[in-house]
Amino acid sequence: MPLQATMVTLSAVTASDKRISSALPSNLVALFVGATSGIGEATLKKFAQYTVNPRVHLIGRSREAADRIVAECQVLNPRGQYVFRQTDVSLIRNVDKVCKDIKAEEECIHLLFMSCGVPNMDRAKTAENVHLLAAVNYYARIRFIQNLLPLVQRAPGFRRIVTVGGGSHEAELDTNDFPALKIPVEKFRGHLTSLVTLGLEGVAQAVPDVSFIHDYPGTVKTKLLDGFPEEVLKTFQYVPIEECGERHLFLATSAKFPPASGKDAGVSLEDGGEVAVGTSGVVGSGVYSVGVDCESASPAVLEILRGSEGAWASTGGVSTYPRGVPSYYYELGVTHFLVLAYYVLLYGSLFKSLLSRLLFSQLEWEIYLDLAPSCCSS
Repeated sequence: MPLQATMVTLSAVTASDKRISSALPSNLVALFVGATSGIGEATLKKFAQYTVNPRVHLIGRSREAADRIVAECQVLNPRGQYVFRQTDVSLIRNVDKVCKDIKAEEECIHLLFMSCGVPNMDRAKTAENVHLLAAVNYYARIRFIQNLLPLVQRAPGFRRIVTVGGGSHEAELDTNDFPALKIPVEKFRGHLTSLVTLGLEGVAQAVPDVSFIHDYPGTVKTKLLDGFPEEVLKTFQYVPIEECGERHLFLATSAKFPPASGKDAGVSLEDGGEVAVGTSGVVGSGVYSVGVDCESASPAVLEILRGSEGAWASTGGVSTYPRGVPSYYYELGVTHFLVLAYYVLLYGSLFKSLLSRLLFSQLEWEIYLDLAPSCCSS
């Protein structure tokens, strides 16, 4: 019999959040991507409010908004440190740059929280020729995870990655259009949601001590709704932004969502609390697709995910190639690569210079080649 998901009441959420200061280590390091408005801002403020001596990196585009948020966080928790990094994360080269800067300053990251988004449902592309919506909701987030996962793994006491999107609303993948350039608008959410969740599953296989959550926040009044017709906005049932912040802090810290290893699971559950069912259908399996009330995805949705695994795997899924080595070199096999390395050594600095240029050029596009090959073919 399938395990049934149970919603988490707001009172249980706030009770858990209030125990963070005593249940989790002090000096937590967190990175909030897309934190200069909306859900990211609300969650960041709650994180500042309830943690002890936090160090927080905010990533976003608006310095004016960031200055306001940092000032408000300093009032909420004067002992915290809040660092703003201004960048446009729709461009992968910017993601790589900001990750490099963070890795130069931090030894570990306890929480990576990503809620970046764009109010754009057309077929606009980025300067890197990638579908803007997919770039922000999928490619950039996976890139942040790939770049910063070593720091997350090194965090003592607690390690979690949260991506806010369409969790619990996964749908069948369109195998002919992974970058979502042609599929109907009404299928965007289900398609991209499945890509994100399957991407988290792919990464999680190698890191059982890190927990991963992909959640759906409900309809929240944020800038992403700007431009929607008023008659449409009136039909929505909204989640208050204060509740949204509390719930996302709960997702980010509660032992309801432990890593697969079960170690350093987070704020312990109170009597009656249950560990969530993971995307594998197993309780506490480390990757969680979660709905608006912090409930696990339904068995029907999990079945859709399992049915999409074959198509996902056929693309190569999340990159398992060695960092800095392009996929096509890896596919040649270790022997071929060693032969190539031999000739590099044999013919000296000129060859090495040319090869290094090729490697770094290819590395810039590695995420597209490895995660969704079709996005570079147009």
